[in-house]
Amino acid sequence: MADRTNPDEPPDRLARRLGLGDAVVVGLAAMLGAGVFAAPGPAAEAAGPWLLAGLVLAAVVAFANATSSAQLAARHPEAGGTYVYARMRLGGYWGFLAGWSFVVGKIASLSAMALTFGSYVSAELARPIGLGAVAAATAVNYLGVEKTARVSRVIVALVLGVLAVTVGALVFGSDATAGHQPWNGSVGPWDVVRSAGLLFFAFAGYARLATLGEEVVEPEVTIPRAIPLALGVVVVVYGLVLGAALLAVGPEALATSAAPLADAVGAGRWPGLESVVRAGAAVAAAGVLLSLLAGVSRTALSMARRRELPGWLDAVHPRFRTPHRAEVVTAVVVAGIVSVADLRDAIGFSSFAVLTYYALANASALRLAPEERRWPRWLAGLGLVLCLVVAASLPLVSVTGGLGLLVVGSLVWFATRTRRIGPVGRAA
Repeated sequence: MADRTNPDEPPDRLARRLGLGDAVVVGLAAMLGAGVFAAPGPAAEAAGPWLLAGLVLAAVVAFANATSSAQLAARHPEAGGTYVYARMRLGGYWGFLAGWSFVVGKIASLSAMALTFGSYVSAELARPIGLGAVAAATAVNYLGVEKTARVSRVIVALVLGVLAVTVGALVFGSDATAGHQPWNGSVGPWDVVRSAGLLFFAFAGYARLATLGEEVVEPEVTIPRAIPLALGVVVVVYGLVLGAALLAVGPEALATSAAPLADAVGAGRWPGLESVVRAGAAVAAAGVLLSLLAGVSRTALSMARRRELPGWLDAVHPRFRTPHRAEVVTAVVVAGIVSVADLRDAIGFSSFAVLTYYALANASALRLAPEERRWPRWLAGLGLVLCLVVAASLPLVSVTGGLGLLVVGSLVWFATRTRRIGPVGRAA
């Protein structure tokens, strides 16, 4: 990849090196992650045979959020994503709350992905392997965002290949039938909404490009094209995978499995392919770890620039043009959590935080002027309502923990008011 750094850019700014193809790949790597290998289990437990309805609802929420993020990123092509948009469109407090929700919620996701990677490689050595994965992802990101894009390209190709093998094994290697292993429980509309919230965890990554807005070439054109493209590909892939799994083993088997796709393949006529699926899940988790670490560190950088996080995080490496201090600190925090915590409940907690983040993105998009819009205003309003409804449908422990997160963030906001600075260095 050619280095597209502009020599006239200030040394404290990130370099614009990602074109459309690279941007789509980064988005795919963020979404085609371990979520598709793990989320079908709890989502099927909630929705049963209506699992695909939950997927459709999650996709609608994701599309509304993606269009809001895309048009905002085109207007504000700066690292930080919704933290920047909400600050510009809603006010400082809401911007901080968006950044806080993203950083804290995604740190939980990073820890879960590291443990997921370790568990698929070796259940007995999950923690040390997960720590190694965090270190490797940090090293790749430290060397520059174009390295992240190159590695992401390889990961996307591998995961798509594994998912193709999975669908083939489920369809042709099993007695696939719509009447296979019928569901014995009852399912209501709220159960479908809950399944959408759990499946949303598998989508939450499409706006990773928005957090990399300062590193995208011609962001006002590239980002609005890249986000819907990446999301569309993922919706089709997830629909094929979940549909094949439902036909192969039915919702009951999916609901009772911790590794639903691997177990579904293992129950078919080609059980040897189960190891391929498990390897693919590990690679997918590594891809999420890589791209998510990039997104979190850049949001932290943007917050540090305004002194809403410690000011020494406001540093760009003079050679690699990456937020190296923010990346290292994020990795250290994640490593500490991976070392001591059981994060099986982190998916729900992270989903609540991310839905809060996207609710604020939609609220920010409602403030766009008509000439700034690429999609109708009602779509942002729909996204806002759906984010709130789906967040409320999550398990009680996730909702209470998420609300506690918002309270703590609000306290941090008020505690840092005296040292906060604005975009040009003035007290905010």
